[in-house]
Amino acid sequence: MHIKASAIEKLVLFGDSLMAGYGLPKEHHLSIVLENHLKKAGLDIKVINGSVSGSTSSSGLNRADWTLSEPGIDLIILGLGANDMLRGIQPDETERNLEQIINVANNKNIKIILAGMVAPDTYGAQYKKEFDAIYPRLSNKYNLALIPFLLEGVALNPILNQQDGIHPNKEGTIKVSENIKKSIINVLN
Repeated sequence: MHIKASAIEKLVLFGDSLMAGYGLPKEHHLSIVLENHLKKAGLDIKVINGSVSGSTSSSGLNRADWTLSEPGIDLIILGLGANDMLRGIQPDETERNLEQIINVANNKNIKIILAGMVAPDTYGAQYKKEFDAIYPRLSNKYNLALIPFLLEGVALNPILNQQDGIHPNKEGTIKVSENIKKSIINVLN
């Protein structure tokens, strides 16, 4: 039996390689896995892969208006920032870009779930502290649902990642999908 999710019928995954399905065959891409998980939960929601490998918050901002202009988008899962962090981009710049993407979505009346990232200690404790604070701060400021860490339970687990140790494998993608599904169900309730 399918319950019509009146509030949400179409969502866009708006991120980078972590949500784009990097290194995986199409049937294991997060968009497909998540849509199937939602269907099993009785939610008829179309999931669009609007993620681009290598995307930074800046390149995401450049394509946000265009991507979110597709008619009928009800929800965006915003998961950018990992590539900013890998490049050592200043956290305040990342935050400004994410904030502008949030504004684009808000102006189009698209709900937002913010998928957070957590920095490693590579650039030092101060960078980590500033970077890690971006997502909770934006979530509070705009009253957004927050997934504190997109890769919760997946990061650093060799069983759930591809050989590069960064990108989720098939099993890791299932776990990420479950994390996102929980957030979507919370937004609907």
